[in-house]
Amino acid sequence: MRLKERYVVDEHGKKKAVVLDMEAYRQLMEHLENLEDALELDQAIRESKGFRSYDEIRSNRPANLGGED
Repeated sequence: MRLKERYVVDEHGKKKAVVLDMEAYRQLMEHLENLEDALELDQAIRESKGFRSYDEIRSNRPANLGGED
């Protein structure tokens, strides 16, 4: 992702803020959300005590959830 940022500067020329167009902001936020999801998945994997297969979970679901196999 390439950003075209602009800066707000103070009276001394020191950068104080960044201005992004809305599309760049949306892309940046989506990228951040994807990174957060990846970190949460990594944490879940590290803390897990084991995994069950999809077929095992489906076979143990209550009948009242509906759906056909």
